[in-house]
Amino acid sequence: MQAILVKSPGDAEQMYLGEAPTPSPKAQEILVKVHATALNRADTLQRRGMYPPPAGASEILGMEISGEVIEIGAEVTHWKQGDKVFGLLSGGGYATHASIHQDMAMKLPEYLSYEEAAAIPEVFLTAFQALKWLAKLQPSEKILIHAAASGVGTAAIQLAKAMNAEVYATASAPKHQICYELGATKVIDYQSQNFQEQIQQYSQTKGVDVVLDFIAAPYFEQNLQVLHTDGRLVILALLGGLEVEKFNLGLLLRKRLQIIGSTLRARSQAYQISLTQEFWDFAAALFENKTLRPVIDTVYPWQEVIKAHQHMEANQNIGKIILKVI
Repeated sequence: MQAILVKSPGDAEQMYLGEAPTPSPKAQEILVKVHATALNRADTLQRRGMYPPPAGASEILGMEISGEVIEIGAEVTHWKQGDKVFGLLSGGGYATHASIHQDMAMKLPEYLSYEEAAAIPEVFLTAFQALKWLAKLQPSEKILIHAAASGVGTAAIQLAKAMNAEVYATASAPKHQICYELGATKVIDYQSQNFQEQIQQYSQTKGVDVVLDFIAAPYFEQNLQVLHTDGRLVILALLGGLEVEKFNLGLLLRKRLQIIGSTLRARSQAYQISLTQEFWDFAAALFENKTLRPVIDTVYPWQEVIKAHQHMEANQNIGKIILKVI
């Protein structure tokens, strides 16, 4: 099969279109002819040698696919050849063929294109896990979502609104409009405004119940300050740095705060299957009635994968960057 390969760890120019062995589906796996895949920050980190795939996963980049089933494993009961599916992978999506466990695959509805479907799995599953499973977001609660115009951010705004929460967001000024369109009540320009001051003003000093963060160290103490009593901080990435020099531990006790760190890729297959099934039970009808929608920035032919990665690393995208596999 054809696949996007990496010569050696480094910048985007290390990637090239080459040949790799076609995977053989295991007993409960299906082999999918891939029509579209999508970029994630994890792909750029893996390309640089900074985020190896989990043990046993494909070394090929790519964590989500949409396509058509062309072969089924001996114990597969849910799918047949010709079915259209999409889903989350631990790796292997940047290829013409990829294998996926039958219970990780979701049926591709007629109202979604291959490109739209490929924009859903990683960001919506990550956001759903963070909001529903980790933060346990409740109706009428207030949530602050950082990097709100990113793939996970745009998914999180929509899911939080669908859960009847009030959404505050941070994003650069050119990206405010999409955040409002997706359901944010207030959007803060992190480049020119202090989000702690803005949140205190918007919430009448009450703060928020949940903070969803990808920046980490630079925002850590401010995140704790804006949280209301019994608030929850969920950290999903460390884009701004790893180490916090000091902060007041008394805030944790006085406000009874919870700090939750999580990744999804390294979770067990059983965990990911349960998450996938609960998410799609919750979201399928909401995608159909347009309450939820994939947010796509750009669709590139996969021969332009270098350009696509450079676009992501320049932080120019709003929503997902898709690779059309042709």
